[in-house]
Amino acid sequence: MKALHFGGGNIGRGLIGYVLHQNGFEICFVDANQQVVDDINHYNNYVVKTLDEESTVETISPARALHVSSQSDVINKIIESDMITTSVGVNNLPKVAPIIAEGLLERIRLKEKKIDIIANENAINATSTLREEIEKNVSEWEMETIQSYVGFPNSAIDRLSLSEERNGRDVAVVEPYYEWVVDQSELVNPEISSLENVTYVESLTPYIERKLFLVNLGHATTAYLAFLEGYKTIQSALKDSRMEKYLRATLNEVSRYFVQTYHVPNDEMTEFIEKTIKRFKNEQISDDIFRVGRAPIRKLGYNERLVKPLRSIYELGLPIENVTTAIAAGFLFDNPDDEESVQIQSFVEEHGIEEAISHFTQIEDTTLKTKIKNNYERLKEGNALGSLSER
Repeated sequence: MKALHFGGGNIGRGLIGYVLHQNGFEICFVDANQQVVDDINHYNNYVVKTLDEESTVETISPARALHVSSQSDVINKIIESDMITTSVGVNNLPKVAPIIAEGLLERIRLKEKKIDIIANENAINATSTLREEIEKNVSEWEMETIQSYVGFPNSAIDRLSLSEERNGRDVAVVEPYYEWVVDQSELVNPEISSLENVTYVESLTPYIERKLFLVNLGHATTAYLAFLEGYKTIQSALKDSRMEKYLRATLNEVSRYFVQTYHVPNDEMTEFIEKTIKRFKNEQISDDIFRVGRAPIRKLGYNERLVKPLRSIYELGLPIENVTTAIAAGFLFDNPDDEESVQIQSFVEEHGIEEAISHFTQIEDTTLKTKIKNNYERLKEGNALGSLSER
């Protein structure tokens, strides 16, 4: 079995390529970084380091790579592959869509075997986005033909993946935990409907929301409160029992959405929350708060990891104190090296926090805006964790 993967970055190598290798796939990467391409081709492999107690190092072989500009070679790989995946970043899907479209049409012309394409990006329904971008590059008839032979299953992915240099090579550095969830109802190739270490579901929405509402929210929440308390990393912050207590309370606040909406048992949500906190506390990782909290404008967006969970629990009439505090802390995240952070601080200084909340979160409800504003003012007075414990 052969897999073609667009994106030779840490998620591509450390999660998607890693799992496909476990399932016996020969992997070919397509990337715009010539150094990544040359390194993989020189060794015919790549290296993954797992941040477990043994710091396990694995060599994934065989593997090869193509530069995205080698269009004829990429098209040939599309023709001969049994599966196509991506992890290029959702904003880069429009860049790879034209070559994928061209390759699919040539593949269909030469043979009729069906194939699935899965876009594994940190976004909701990224594969649907890729399909829409492909549609922009073909005629209506060509798109109908493509959809007769190509499945576009959406997915949800979760694995912390970093990089480091080891013996002159770029190594994908990953946490032990990972999850790759695929919408089974959208698959067309039965050969990939039972891969090991892939979770197949009929509805992806609860898994996408669980990642966004709990893992992503929890990570950002910890970063923003850690900044106010002067901590440098997520791990050092969570050694503070007050920080861990607040994080757990915030996740428990959001978890009630899953209990009420999807009827997930309470003990299952508790287990997931404890697993998430354990991941964050992994002392094999040094997770810089400025990396985790970066791009706060995006993270404070209307459909993003802080505001969307808030809106969801508020609509159900559930408590909102901890999540509104996390959002307030996001407005106090002041990193002069982060362009979005600078923009927020400048906007607050010029227009005030109340207008900033409306502008960046797009929240219209007066109760929510007032709650965020009050928490912002309390946090701004200093001693963030102390003020939280006094509530």
